[in-house]
Amino acid sequence: MSVDVSFTPTLGAENAAPQSRRRSWGGQAAAIALRGGSFVAFAAILLYFSLAAPFFFTLGNIGNVLGQSAILGVLAIGLTVVIIAGGSNVVTGGIDLSVAANMGFSAAVYASVIQLGYGDGPAVLASLSTGALIGAVNAFAVVVVGVVPLLATLAVMNVVAGLELVLTQNTVVPATTDFLSFLSAAGPFGLPVLAYGLLAFTAVATAVVQFTPTGLRLYATGEFPDAARAAGLPVRRLIAGSFLASGVCAGLAGILSVSYLSGSTTGAGDMLLPVVVTALLGTVFSRRLVPTITGTLLSALLVGFLVNGFQLMNISSTLVNGVQGLLIILVVSATTLLRRQEA
Repeated sequence: MSVDVSFTPTLGAENAAPQSRRRSWGGQAAAIALRGGSFVAFAAILLYFSLAAPFFFTLGNIGNVLGQSAILGVLAIGLTVVIIAGGSNVVTGGIDLSVAANMGFSAAVYASVIQLGYGDGPAVLASLSTGALIGAVNAFAVVVVGVVPLLATLAVMNVVAGLELVLTQNTVVPATTDFLSFLSAAGPFGLPVLAYGLLAFTAVATAVVQFTPTGLRLYATGEFPDAARAAGLPVRRLIAGSFLASGVCAGLAGILSVSYLSGSTTGAGDMLLPVVVTALLGTVFSRRLVPTITGTLLSALLVGFLVNGFQLMNISSTLVNGVQGLLIILVVSATTLLRRQEA
């Protein structure tokens, strides 16, 4: 006696596949429109400011924007690594709100070491070690203690900002050395050495994050944490490593900041909003609307040109902050809706 176990699909099941395909095609079309729109907006911003702002599209101003974007880009790349490993959910996912304050404190440490009479070698080591130590504190709070990254890094941000004020007594700490002068000087084609440093750092970070097994594991940890654990990936170590990488990037950005400003200055926390904008906005420059290092570089240049254009047109910095906040809302809303539709 045989039993017929064949399955005859119902009308609803027959319609499910076409509906799923339609949703998939609709999501792909929306994603393509979002990516294409971001590049069109970038070109439109450049065109508008080149016509409306004096000296915007000159080699000297472009070099100035690239030099300024070096600090922002390095910080945003560090934050991007955290977002990749922790997931793009802005509440429970990967975020490091201490990265700007970390840069300010690392810059203060660098300048203070120079003031004490030590050379650039000990100062560089002190700055990078300071950034890495703060990154380790974030990693401990998130991975070991289990605090949500949003709250953990917010608390660390305030502690680090207070330490910077104690170290500098809320004053400028000047620092001038041959190494710092080299970083702030102009290189080939009249572009700042900082600009070439940003491109070189981006190339190295891209190679590590997007083309190595470690980078693939970071993406797997952030996008599919349960599957990553089931596959035996060291999820906790990867997340902790992302915070360490962000801390080292902050220490490096502190060195670049000292070279650009000829010392350590207060107010580094004001860079937090541009850094978050840059890291989140970078997703719209990627093929799958996920954080990438190259997307973050394009986003840093976009934010740099946007701020520079407003400055040349004497537009209030308050409006600049408003535009950056609006960009965060638009990017997060658009990517959230697209991922929800795909799911």
